[in-house]
Amino acid sequence: MLQKFGFTQYESQVFEVLSASHQPMDASTIVRYSQVPKSKVYEVLNRMVEKGIILSSFTERKKLYNAVPLEAIIENLTDEFQANVEDLRNKEYTHRPVDDRVWTVKNSRTITSLTKELAENAKSSICLSGWSDHLKAFTPLLKQKKDEGVTVEILSVGELENSLPNTHVLIPNEGHDALERYQLLIVDEKEILFAGIEQGDWQGIQTLSRSLVKFFTEFFYHDVALTEITKKYEDTLMEDESIKQILMKLRY
Repeated sequence: MLQKFGFTQYESQVFEVLSASHQPMDASTIVRYSQVPKSKVYEVLNRMVEKGIILSSFTERKKLYNAVPLEAIIENLTDEFQANVEDLRNKEYTHRPVDDRVWTVKNSRTITSLTKELAENAKSSICLSGWSDHLKAFTPLLKQKKDEGVTVEILSVGELENSLPNTHVLIPNEGHDALERYQLLIVDEKEILFAGIEQGDWQGIQTLSRSLVKFFTEFFYHDVALTEITKKYEDTLMEDESIKQILMKLRY
């Protein structure tokens, strides 16, 4: 019966048994008449007490249960239904468009300015990678954001003097022919600015696209992992010529 109003089958079976009885019942008796498994009956009874459709009481070391009068339950269900209808009627639905557009950015000064602006507005996290001589201009701002509680992680190509704890440093090997100048900024795991040098000029992209943010975030931590692994096991890795050739082809 109660299943039509969102209650479970076991709750409905227990309520029907208690409603049909002229006397309060204990859990064992309820199990006998309701066919609710003994392993489930206390869970069901406690849930029904919380919902306010049955009453409970201790008498002579036994816990007894009784059904709330049907008319009271009907009144409660009616009031709840009307309240839900009002909530639905008054709810304002808004559409939040997802900005998947990719913006092209050119000019090194513009890229630097955008990097600072995005970093300044970061609320939770900043991931920044690039070459050390380019990154050092941002270290004061990054320290400030860290002091504000923002998580900051840096991957620097070349030594970078700073006191930030999560700084990973890749020292280029002379065989790193594929290593190119670039910068990657990820802010709050929802926006990226990626830039590199094409035909002698800096240019890049800025986007909130979820798929691209996810891709570049994985790209960042891929680089971090390779940097730390190479640093720790460099001698062993470089002794293997095939592995060395693969590592030298990576752009990082």
